[in-house]
Amino acid sequence: MDIVTWIVVGLVAGLLASAVVGGIGYGLIGDIIVGIVGAVIGGWLFATLGVSLPFSGIIATITVAFVGAVVLLLIIRALRPGPRGRA
Repeated sequence: MDIVTWIVVGLVAGLLASAVVGGIGYGLIGDIIVGIVGAVIGGWLFATLGVSLPFSGIIATITVAFVGAVVLLLIIRALRPGPRGRA
């Protein structure tokens, strides 16, 4: 894949993951980074679990990146200190 494809996949996956997990996102560059890191995490996760998608191409790439980005954002949310449950 070329760099433009990585950026587009990262942006789409990062935006979708931010919308699903909740929150305002991390801005354009942040969402691209979340999506690209999510693609790496998703690729590793799918390979480790032996999961394959019934479709291929850019949609499969975005799907894997999206799943990885959701996992990444949930980990970030769990580790980030914040006002959870405080009155």
